[in-house]
Amino acid sequence: MNAAIMTVGDEILIGQIVDTNSAWLGQKLTDLGISVVRALSVGDDHKMIINGLEQCLESADIVFMTGGLGPTKDDITKKALADFLGVGLYFHQPTFDRIKAMFEKLGRKLSDHHHDQCLMPEGADILRNAMGTAPGMMMKVADKRIISMPGVPFEMKSIMEEVVLPMLAAESDTVIFHRTILTCGAGETQIENAIADIVGDFPPAIGIAYLPAIGQVRLRLTAKGNDKASLRQDLDTFTKKITDRISDLVYGYDGSSLEAELKNICTARGIFIATAESCTGGNVAATIVSVPGSSAYFSGGTVAYANDIKTKTLGVSPETLLNYGAVSEETVIEMARGVIALSGADVSVAVSGIAGPEGGTPEKPVGTIWICAGNTEKHITYLLKSGKDRKLNIEAATTYSLILLRRFILDNY
Repeated sequence: MNAAIMTVGDEILIGQIVDTNSAWLGQKLTDLGISVVRALSVGDDHKMIINGLEQCLESADIVFMTGGLGPTKDDITKKALADFLGVGLYFHQPTFDRIKAMFEKLGRKLSDHHHDQCLMPEGADILRNAMGTAPGMMMKVADKRIISMPGVPFEMKSIMEEVVLPMLAAESDTVIFHRTILTCGAGETQIENAIADIVGDFPPAIGIAYLPAIGQVRLRLTAKGNDKASLRQDLDTFTKKITDRISDLVYGYDGSSLEAELKNICTARGIFIATAESCTGGNVAATIVSVPGSSAYFSGGTVAYANDIKTKTLGVSPETLLNYGAVSEETVIEMARGVIALSGADVSVAVSGIAGPEGGTPEKPVGTIWICAGNTEKHITYLLKSGKDRKLNIEAATTYSLILLRRFILDNY
């Protein structure tokens, strides 16, 4: 079964809101073995909605629509659906009675718009919405279906989880399994080349996608077919082969994160870590403590933005700052040692750089960031050369700080 997702609303097209519905629907449908072949957004326009339906039904067996079912004048999805299907609208009394009861309980009055909200395309199956006033609708088009739901995410999810997904699960005989291998410290091309022969041995039922992010690449393996046991076995086999091949890059699987895996290795080894930050302004520490239970391995962090804080709090030598500058390998080494002395941690990570968009020089342009991870005896450093976007530079520095910290701990503890 192939599916298309169509969102309706000007607010999506102009960037006023982010379309999270499509991502959620795509994940849930894929889990059922339903392939999503198209995702489309259209505005609150009668002609656009009809054109969108035509496009979606060309390639999909079932179209999932969200948006345009509210009580206001710009909610025109039902009228467009009726015209597309060549049917009229009728007043659905059960929906009106339910809305009326909801409003009476809240002490509110119904408007004429709520009466119009109860007009439904003839022949539509009404899908109960336990979280709002607008019900969902399911309509047949020859041997295909259209399922229309409200655009409010929690209302759409309620209809899907209570009504639609159980119905689809009973119909589908195809299963899709995903396994995501999480890696850090290498680019997608480097990883692709390293595992090319393994991927070449994949059976037809298994595919791979490389999903790069800052400092990381997710390898998503997908197994699709009818034989659950065989698919799971093949997925496990090839996941292990890839992990064994690039074990130094793999830090976790599926929904994990660098910070979560950092917790695992720190608690397993019984060590405490600390942070010393300049350009990231505490973002490294904030990322570490975003994981519940971080007090078991995180001693604390220091944001030493100004040079006098680097010297007074972290013990960075004024001569080091004078001779090499705040953004230098020498400075981050001393920052890392200083925060260990201050906190009593076993291992630390320090970062100092030029986040931008101003402050760069020809020798040290914006995006120049030094990172050090180490203990009182040894350390490793990394020079990150990022871009001119301040937010992305801070994000990149944070990610690489965690990567370097993880690498040092694994190599030395």
